[in-house]
Amino acid sequence: MNQINKYIEDNKDRFLDELFGLIRIPSVSSKSEHRADMQSAAEYLKSSLLDAGADKAQVIPTDGHPVLYAEKIIDPSLPVVLVYGHYDVQPAEPFELWKSPPFEPEIRQGRIWARGADDDKGQLFMHVKAFEYMVSFDILPCNVKFMIEGEEEIGSPSLGKFCRANADKLKCDIILVSDTSMIGKDVPSITTGLRGLSYLETEVIGPERDLHSGLYGGAVINPVNVLTKMIASLTDEKNRITIPGFYDDVLEASPKEREEMAKAPFDVERYKKQIGVEDLGGEAGYSAIERTGIRPSIDVNGIWGGHTGEGAKTILPSTAHAKISMRLVPNQSSKKIDELFIRHFKSLAPPGVKVRTKVLHGGEGYVFPVDHPAYLAASLAYEETFGKKPVPFRSGGSIPIISLFEQVLGVKSILMGFGLESDAIHSPNENFPLWNFYKGIETIPLFYKYFIEKAE
Repeated sequence: MNQINKYIEDNKDRFLDELFGLIRIPSVSSKSEHRADMQSAAEYLKSSLLDAGADKAQVIPTDGHPVLYAEKIIDPSLPVVLVYGHYDVQPAEPFELWKSPPFEPEIRQGRIWARGADDDKGQLFMHVKAFEYMVSFDILPCNVKFMIEGEEEIGSPSLGKFCRANADKLKCDIILVSDTSMIGKDVPSITTGLRGLSYLETEVIGPERDLHSGLYGGAVINPVNVLTKMIASLTDEKNRITIPGFYDDVLEASPKEREEMAKAPFDVERYKKQIGVEDLGGEAGYSAIERTGIRPSIDVNGIWGGHTGEGAKTILPSTAHAKISMRLVPNQSSKKIDELFIRHFKSLAPPGVKVRTKVLHGGEGYVFPVDHPAYLAASLAYEETFGKKPVPFRSGGSIPIISLFEQVLGVKSILMGFGLESDAIHSPNENFPLWNFYKGIETIPLFYKYFIEKAE
């Protein structure tokens, strides 16, 4: 057993106890009633990083939730790795679908079950413990900074301003992030692309009040009926998005890129079984892995209006609402797509109703070059601990702040995720395999080692 594996084995119970302390804090950034929990989570991480060996750590207020900043500078002449993560989590509702309380972590079937187990508390904590290991054995090869925010799950509205105001403090050579997944437990992969995001909420407004559906139905336009028809028209029979100009800036993947993507291990039947569906859909002419990696998409994230409670209430609703997200690919601008959607959606409404749409948040897509020293270092690290070379992979998810980092700080971000598709992030019964948690702690120090070698 080598040094890092022995350190993990000797301390694994403590690692879990400390992680569980963080998970038990219900740091839900989207709900105002959890504001105090957000502060508590940031303070918890401050203590964790100081205990792990940081020279200093501070909880810094923002216009929203605080940012935790920490650093260890061993030699100002050496390169700097900036570790980014987030301590906020998604709401846990619906609670009744959880097999155990979402903020009381349990270990079952070799996995940690809890909200934030993977996204992103579990993955973030791998970096804290990997840092602790390197400091403990005096093998940290470079300077390290940590920037851990509390608003990633709501679009990081305060972080751009924070980065601009603290650009000197955040100077670094690479940003290291674990907030993505691998293709499979036995298929290590490095995320080389993320989709952008445009997220809006729209409202269709009809009569000034709910009306009796018997007295008015058939004569007055029903906003719910209208909204569902408008949404249905946003894609055609080939599942292409019908918003005029939507595809104008899409960077099309070359045949060679698509050929390389097709080499990645992907079991469609296993994929369907994992999520409990009998068939898949999406844009015609593309595989499932291409639809979520290199093609844009549109989805209704929530829709409501009228009576949705128990029993019958025969009304014609006065309003209807929907939250709609569009995942974007490189070269698409979220602001441009916002404008195109708002204009087009309003044009779909018939006379007799009004449409109001507001932008909730968004961000741009991101691509990481596979010849970058940080990619080569990450590849060597995975290959050493997993015994096989990792596969470059474009994720369908979005981390809007990643493209902003490049704009504001002028630095690329290497995405070394250790999660799995089966971890059910954002869903009830989120989980994270213990094997992946420990494998992350084992792999991360090797990234530092090889990055410094490649950077020289």
